[in-house]
Amino acid sequence: MRAIQVSRYGGPEVLEHVEVPAPVPAAGELLVEVGAAGVNYADTHRTDGSYTTITQLPFIPGSEVIGRTADGRRVLAPTFEGGGYAELAVVPAADAVDVPGPVGDAEALALLVQGLTAWHLLRNSARLSRGESVVVNAAAGGVGTLAIQLARLFGAGRVIAVASTDEKRKLALSLGADVAIGSDPDGYAGRVVAANNNQPVDVILESTGGSTFNAALGALAGFGRLVTYGNAAREGRRPLLDPALLADHNLTVAGFWLRPALQIPGMYREPLAELFNLVATGKLEPVVAEYPLAEARQAHTDLLARRTTGKLVLHP
Repeated sequence: MRAIQVSRYGGPEVLEHVEVPAPVPAAGELLVEVGAAGVNYADTHRTDGSYTTITQLPFIPGSEVIGRTADGRRVLAPTFEGGGYAELAVVPAADAVDVPGPVGDAEALALLVQGLTAWHLLRNSARLSRGESVVVNAAAGGVGTLAIQLARLFGAGRVIAVASTDEKRKLALSLGADVAIGSDPDGYAGRVVAANNNQPVDVILESTGGSTFNAALGALAGFGRLVTYGNAAREGRRPLLDPALLADHNLTVAGFWLRPALQIPGMYREPLAELFNLVATGKLEPVVAEYPLAEARQAHTDLLARRTTGKLVLHP
C-alpha cells in the first residue's frame, strides 16, 4: 500500500511517500480502507522527535482516520499509535464510531480530535456558564474555528477571536465571533480587555504557549479560567506559576490533553454524537483544508508556517 513514512526525525522533509506492506489487524482491531486521514499539530512533534513520548523509527504518522471496514461500515477512529497516513490502517474496534450519512469524511475528521477538544475545553475544563466572555486564541485553527461556534451554541455572552492575519480574523468573524484581534503577545492583555468593552474576560482558550500564555493571565477577570492545551510557539515549557498570583485574583489555570479524557466514561461517544448532530443539522460548520496523501510534506509545511485554516485532511 501507499503510505507516508518517517525514517529519521526532522521537519516536513522527512515525510516520505513510499510503498510498504499492508497492516494486519490483531485481535480487537479492524482493518480500514482509509477515505481520509487527519493531520494534527501533534504529528509535527512526533515527526521531529519532540512529542511527549518518542515514537520508534520508522513509523507512519497519523492519529485518526475515517474509512470503510470489510463489511462496509463507514467508521471514524483514533489511531493514537500512528498509521493513519496510508491507504489502509488498523484501528481499535472498541473506538470505531459509525458516522452518520449527512456528515462528510473531512467534516467527521474535524470532529474527532479538534471537535472533541473544543467541546471538552468549554464544557469540562472552562465550565463555561451562559453569558460569560470567551477568548479563543489561534481562532482560525482546527480547534479555534469549532470553539468559536460551540461557545456561541453553549451560550457565551461575547466571543473574542485572536488570530495573526486579517484573513484569519475575517474567517473568525464569519463563524460567529463578536470581535477579532491580533495575536502579538505585546499588548495582548490590553487588546483583549478593550475587545470586551474594557472589562477583563472570564475564559481564555490558549494553545500558543510561551509569552502568549503569560500575557493571557493579565486579561482574566476574578474567578477567570485559562485553559492551556498546546505549545504552538515552541518556546519551551511554560514558566512555573506562583500560586499567590492566582489566589490574588481567584484565577484558575487548567490543562487539557484529549487522549486521557477519552478514557473517562461518557467523554468520547456521547459528545461526538452531539457534534455529529450539530453538523448534520447545519448548526456547526467545520472548516477544512484538503490535500492528497502524496502532499503530506506540503500539509506539514503549511501547518508549521501558520498558513492554514481549520482542519487539515489527507486523501489517499
